[in-house]
Amino acid sequence: MYSEYEKKMNKTLEVLSSQFSAVRAGRANPAVLDQIRVDYYGTPTPLNQIATVASPDARSLSIQPWDGSMLKTIEKAIQTSDLGINPQNDGKIIRLTFPQLTEERRKELAKQVRKYGEDGKVAIRNIRRDAMDSFKAKKKKSEITEDDLKDVEKDMQKLTDDFIKKIDELTAKKEKELAEI
Repeated sequence: MYSEYEKKMNKTLEVLSSQFSAVRAGRANPAVLDQIRVDYYGTPTPLNQIATVASPDARSLSIQPWDGSMLKTIEKAIQTSDLGINPQNDGKIIRLTFPQLTEERRKELAKQVRKYGEDGKVAIRNIRRDAMDSFKAKKKKSEITEDDLKDVEKDMQKLTDDFIKKIDELTAKKEKELAEI
């Protein structure tokens, strides 16, 4: 009865985890580029689908497009993203050099992580609200009883609380990770 809502909540956690992995934490990680879309002949395309992304060392990434004419477009997409890194284009490869995190940048990233966490909580609460609306409609059609509705309310609240707790744990873990860099 609740499985569809639980699936939606799990999907929200997955999205949150992928957002957190894209938040740069000290090392050069190709996942930071996962959110970047490049205009590939009129279609916004994920960067990793039009180029090879490698991490030659802990502080840099290299991006080698399969189509050399895409270099400028990729460079522009990186510059307009919120990465805060200037790409170096040598005509064949784009290099991204990640500087040491400053205290100010660390605070910005922590703020971004908290925002992602809050967005995740809002999404979870919206799923709960949708579920409750659905069950209230069933009650109105006399498909379920008043007692069933009370039980559903309690169960949905417990499910919501569990997922919000997971989001808080993920957020705290990511913030701690940022603080240790």
